[in-house]
Amino acid sequence: MSKKLENVNQTRLINDSGLLDKIIENATKWEFILVFLFVGVIIFFSNASPYFLDYFNMMNTTFNFMEKAIMALPMIFAIMCGDIDISIASTLALSSFAMGLASSMGAGTPEIVAIGLSVGVAAGVFNGLLVTGLKIPAIAVTLGSQSLFRGISQAFLEDQAFTDYPESFGYFGQGYAGDSLIPFELVLFLVLALIMGFILHKTSYGRKVYAIGNSSTAARFSGVPVNRIRFTNLVLNGLFAGIAAVLLTSRIGSTRPNIAVGWDMEAITLVVLGGVSISGGKGNIFGVIVAVFLLGYLKFGMGLLNFSAKSMIITTGFLLIGAVLIPELLNRLKAKQKLMKQQA
Repeated sequence: MSKKLENVNQTRLINDSGLLDKIIENATKWEFILVFLFVGVIIFFSNASPYFLDYFNMMNTTFNFMEKAIMALPMIFAIMCGDIDISIASTLALSSFAMGLASSMGAGTPEIVAIGLSVGVAAGVFNGLLVTGLKIPAIAVTLGSQSLFRGISQAFLEDQAFTDYPESFGYFGQGYAGDSLIPFELVLFLVLALIMGFILHKTSYGRKVYAIGNSSTAARFSGVPVNRIRFTNLVLNGLFAGIAAVLLTSRIGSTRPNIAVGWDMEAITLVVLGGVSISGGKGNIFGVIVAVFLLGYLKFGMGLLNFSAKSMIITTGFLLIGAVLIPELLNRLKAKQKLMKQQA
């Protein structure tokens, strides 16, 4: 009887130990660390400023980071496959220029939106053909197209700006969903995030993206159409840059030569901060969504407390370094613990 009781206790201890290991493993995942940081940001700034935890302010401040968040979504797929697109802000500028030109020639809102999206897709196809057709690294191609697309926009605009847009066009960047105070941009981002998350985590396309990121050679030998997937990813980056162009141009009501300068790096920052491995093969949508709101509300709170722009850049830099270092250190610690358990 006592031996049986002893066996039951041992089994319970083993189960408790396994449960504890599982809790520690989940709690030390980068996405959950981001959630803790996000909660910490909300608590800190709620106590530091009476204007932070205001529903109207919380909703309205999302206008400042939704376009970048939308550009970050397809960037996840490109980076997961070991590629990168640093021309998306210039694609946005080119799309905005095309929309401004069309508007100045009398085009209506549907035509302006269609032109913005089409130019984005065309820029993505241009990048995709050079990367997959001529076997040129994505960073080299998009570095060139970054200058090309921005240069075209600046050459035609010089120091001028397009400011004459139809009144109905303003809804995309300034409107709210129905009678609520929820910005249309926020709703659109959440819908797109759900779609991209479903594609990445629940479809064969997503599994192929992970396979390419882990080893493109092995994926190719397994029958995965590597070039087709990489091409599609770059076209998606162009399309989403076109969507961001529609939203941003609509929100500010103008097209200027310096529109969205530096936004490509900010979108990439969101992806890396969200836990997507820059070497490919690792990451998920959830981490990037948390990173979007963490960084957005962190900057909003720092702005309320009159932190300088330099302070915000330094804070973002620390977070980015943490996003690279902490998961790596945790993985090494877990591997060491696993080895010690096997040797015990």
